[in-house]
Amino acid sequence: MKKTLACALAISSALALGGCGQTREDRAVNGALLGGATGAIIGGAASGKAGGALAGGIIGAAAGGLLGASTEPPRRCLRIRYDYNGNRYCARYEAEAY
Repeated sequence: MKKTLACALAISSALALGGCGQTREDRAVNGALLGGATGAIIGGAASGKAGGALAGGIIGAAAGGLLGASTEPPRRCLRIRYDYNGNRYCARYEAEAY
């Protein structure tokens, strides 16, 4: 029960905090930190040894860093228009911060 709760808490916190960061570098660092922490918790709970936690942390940090760097923050729509059928679309986005 404790292992399941620890894994669920680690995964839910990683999903909740995974979208933080405005620049690509910020998202890569956040992804690496969250991936490493989550991987260490899951690896330690699955194997019950420090080696499993270490391996999970390294793999999680590498995967989190790569995935964090490959994401883009959502852009805000500045002007909404309507097409011929009445469907909304964004005609102008705000400029990117970087």
